[in-house]
Amino acid sequence: MPEPSAWRIALPHTTAAVPIARALVRTALADIDAPADSDTAELLTAELVANAVEHTPGDAPIELVVELLANGCQVEVHDGDPQPPADLTAPGPDDAHPDPWQEHGRGLLLIRTLSSACGHRATPHGKAVWFTLPSRAAL
Repeated sequence: MPEPSAWRIALPHTTAAVPIARALVRTALADIDAPADSDTAELLTAELVANAVEHTPGDAPIELVVELLANGCQVEVHDGDPQPPADLTAPGPDDAHPDPWQEHGRGLLLIRTLSSACGHRATPHGKAVWFTLPSRAAL
C-alpha cells in the first residue's frame, strides 16, 4: 500500500477549529514525513483557519488539506465563501506601512512573509486559501 501524500479533514466552523488544525497539521506532516518546518506550518495554518472562521458566514465545516510536495508541503483551508480573501500575494496600498501591533491583518502578512508561496483559488463550494513551505533541506 503506498504511503499517503495528502491529508484531508473537515473542521468545525468555530474557534475550536484553530487548535485542532494546529495539532492536525503537525500530525499530518509527521505522518507523510514532510520535510517542511512544522512549527511554521502550524502557525500559518492557525492563521488561515482563524480567518476562515472569522470571515466566512454560516456553520458549514472548513476543510484542511495538507499535501506533501517534491520540495516541501502545501496547506490549504477550504471554506464556503466564494469571496477572495485580502490579497495574499503582494502588499496592497493599505499595507504600505502596516502596523505590526495591529491585531487584524498581521496574519496575512505572516503568511506572505514566512511561506514560499501563497494565494487562493475558487472551488465548486467556495474557495481554498493556501500556502507552501519549502523543504528544510532547501532552506
